[in-house]
Amino acid sequence: MNSIQIFSRFLLIAIFTCTGFVKSVGQITEPVNYPQQYFAWPLKIKVGLVANFGELRPNHYHMGLDMRTDQKVNVPVYASADGYIAKVKIEPFGFGRCIYINHPNGYTTLYAHLNDFYPALEKYITEQQYNLQQWKVFLDIPPSLFPVKKGDFIAYSGNTGGSQGPHVHFEIRDTKTDKVLNPLLFGMPVPDNVPPGIVRLAVYDRTKSTYEQTPKIYPLKKVNGVYMPVGGVIKVNTSKVSFAIGAYDCFSGSSNQNGIYSAVIYDNNQALCGFEMNNISYDETRYLNAHIDYKTRSSGGPFLQHLSILPGYNNGIYKMVNGNDGILSLWGAGEHSVKIVVKDANQNASTINFSLVKTGEASIADTNGEQIFLPNAVNIFENNNVRFYMPETAVYDAFTFMYKESNVAGTTVYQLHNNTVPVQNYFPISIRGSFPLEDTGHIVMERFYGTKNDFKKAVYENGWYKASFREFGNYRLINDKTAPVITPIGFYNGIKAHKLSRIAFMVTDNTEEILRFTALLDGKWLRFSNDKGKVFQYVFDEHCPPGEHELKIIAEDLAGNKTERVYRFVR
Repeated sequence: MNSIQIFSRFLLIAIFTCTGFVKSVGQITEPVNYPQQYFAWPLKIKVGLVANFGELRPNHYHMGLDMRTDQKVNVPVYASADGYIAKVKIEPFGFGRCIYINHPNGYTTLYAHLNDFYPALEKYITEQQYNLQQWKVFLDIPPSLFPVKKGDFIAYSGNTGGSQGPHVHFEIRDTKTDKVLNPLLFGMPVPDNVPPGIVRLAVYDRTKSTYEQTPKIYPLKKVNGVYMPVGGVIKVNTSKVSFAIGAYDCFSGSSNQNGIYSAVIYDNNQALCGFEMNNISYDETRYLNAHIDYKTRSSGGPFLQHLSILPGYNNGIYKMVNGNDGILSLWGAGEHSVKIVVKDANQNASTINFSLVKTGEASIADTNGEQIFLPNAVNIFENNNVRFYMPETAVYDAFTFMYKESNVAGTTVYQLHNNTVPVQNYFPISIRGSFPLEDTGHIVMERFYGTKNDFKKAVYENGWYKASFREFGNYRLINDKTAPVITPIGFYNGIKAHKLSRIAFMVTDNTEEILRFTALLDGKWLRFSNDKGKVFQYVFDEHCPPGEHELKIIAEDLAGNKTERVYRFVR
């Protein structure tokens, strides 16, 4: 099968798939009917945004509003509307310390990256952590326990979890479905009369995979309020073409570049396809990798947002008109008048106009028998040393799979393609190993590419070791018998700790993954926090009264290697 037949096949699959999953509508953007001014800004300081809903992030969309706290922590945070505290989450990354409030109108608000909760809630959460003997928790709270009124103090702002600077992450969700909704569609008090800026236009030959080409990039200039490429005409030598844009939005009085809300492409004044940042679920957020030109971005280039639907994008933010997936077919001669309209959530709009002309037909090279991975199909690779399969929802576009074996420091490394092609789902990888049977419990699989490393415990099955990942890259097996290293910070055996406010430890491991950390004070579990996964620390409280104490620290890695340290101190 040559490349023309292969790509014809996956394009045919794509037509049926997209028609089945993406709603065809007569208009691209649909009106929303969310309650206006029901939810108050949860901070009593000047309104300001660091990031908005739908901004482009590595492997996900930004799922709420990042509210400015004047670069300070411990700014009071208030309930946005009447309701009750339904959940609390505490985790080292992600949301950090987080509160969910359910409201009687069927919505949930979420407040993340917090410091201390208000006293009654803080006391309750601490009790639950000690009952469960876990610092990291995700707790369902009875509705009658913590009712709140609009404007009630609930917590202090912070910089916990995945936050890279002080702010409050705020979301509005549909309580029943847990779908995250764009808060700016609820009449939040963010002034915006500034239309989006459009920086660049990218053009793709869609007789080829988007992963096996470099798009033609056109810088744009603004003439009489309309963006256009220099000359106003784009010439292509292909029968199928699609486009992507680089764009941003700003709010009134701010130069901070945020994400756009929607973009729609028109051919001869007929709407074809577009996307809209109205609502996104956390199950869908990784589809950002199909929304952007992933290859360009992973190679150090800018974010480019596709105006067409990739064949394997079966869910999400796109809408089609009459089944059109955003790919323009240029079968005959003639000129196409193309328009792209970009909007923000306040419906401020910017437009790109240009003419599209077909000048010829490019030839397509044969694949020379190489293995092609297709979207909407189960893809399998296996040889004597490596085997894996990918479910039919794993890849978004076709590509020629590349495989290579090499030796690095006496270890065989298996290159499974590279980081220019994203993967939606976890897929199991098995590597044949010849380790002694007594070492099977110590085998870890490592994935690395560039500066990023991931490690998973490998499960032994009849001479093969299996683990699941969702990225391509270099893979190898490691016989890990190295125990974690526990390093006290300003603390030592025999210390008189009267003047200390906390006890802290740095725990490191050769796999960079600590499976379990346990602290026992005089034989009883002691709560150490682990914000951002860097330092484990205990802040002195009533659980460590004055007197002599024994503190045992136990750290365990993925391979089951353990380190124990015992410290005696006087408080």
